[in-house]
Amino acid sequence: MKIGILSPIAWRTPPLKYGPWEQVTSNIAEGLVKKGMDVTLFATGNSQTSAKLQYVSQTAYAEDQSLDPKVWECLHISNLMEQASGFDIIHNNFDFLPLSYSRLIKTPVVTTIHGFSSEKIIPVYKKYNSNTFYVSISDSDRSPELDYIATVYNGINTGDFTYNPEPEDYLLFFGRIHPDKGTLESIQIAKKTGKKLIISGLIQDESYFEQKIKPFVNNKDIIYAGNSGPEERDKLLGRATALLHPISFDEPFGLSVAEAMLCGTPVVAFNRGSMPELIKHAETGFLVNTVEEAAGSLNKINSINREHCREWALKEFSLEKMVNGYIDVYKHIIQLKNKQ
Repeated sequence: MKIGILSPIAWRTPPLKYGPWEQVTSNIAEGLVKKGMDVTLFATGNSQTSAKLQYVSQTAYAEDQSLDPKVWECLHISNLMEQASGFDIIHNNFDFLPLSYSRLIKTPVVTTIHGFSSEKIIPVYKKYNSNTFYVSISDSDRSPELDYIATVYNGINTGDFTYNPEPEDYLLFFGRIHPDKGTLESIQIAKKTGKKLIISGLIQDESYFEQKIKPFVNNKDIIYAGNSGPEERDKLLGRATALLHPISFDEPFGLSVAEAMLCGTPVVAFNRGSMPELIKHAETGFLVNTVEEAAGSLNKINSINREHCREWALKEFSLEKMVNGYIDVYKHIIQLKNKQ
């Protein structure tokens, strides 16, 4: 089976630091290669992969301000679509734009919907619903207006995360610095409990950081550690008493939540979006609704078995499970195609 995998080009695949879609796409490609699949990854030229690599842009547009995103996205997507006949399956991880090619080619297109940036993009998905195949990354992130062939949870390379049974005494916020992700709420939770908070992540909303977050950063009880790469991420997640995830939107998945549990670290999250699918309440963390509830739950955090957190994450969110899920999707699609 020949698979053409389309990755975004905002960041390198896999990303040096931030880039969740690129990270998941990398995990899919690497996992399929290990399964003996013939995989071509369409990504930036500086990407690292054991698959065949094709590219038109040497670097990512978020890493090189001289690149016009729209121009290079068009060149990137068309590079794959003009070679569509050479693949049995095209696996699109690039959102809705590649769907506009799907009726112009004969190769089946499966699209992992990594989340809906806005309700305004739904019409594109609706238009191509009948001739392509959609995969959701959680049951909660399904639009009632669309049909899906499967839900496949994001899979993580478990070897990148170290189990730590003896954490240090700090809380962690790990993610985009943005109101949606609850950075300020994490500070409020830490203040209520009197615990140290380490914040790590890409500053996506500069004004939010400057006005709401930076005034609290003192390098004592509230620390901003920057946008951490893979090694530092593993250390921060594994050494934390708990990961705080007080989101204010219906998050489609939440990689850091699964990654924390892989390290044995329980998660305290607001009960929205996919969080009930990722976290077993009172077993791998706590699902709460307010800052006050989150602070209260931390009094019981030591009742969570860290080894159980890791076992749960290994069972549900491993790279191997994700890849097997996608192989089942590919086989199903080819069977449907052969019946036509």
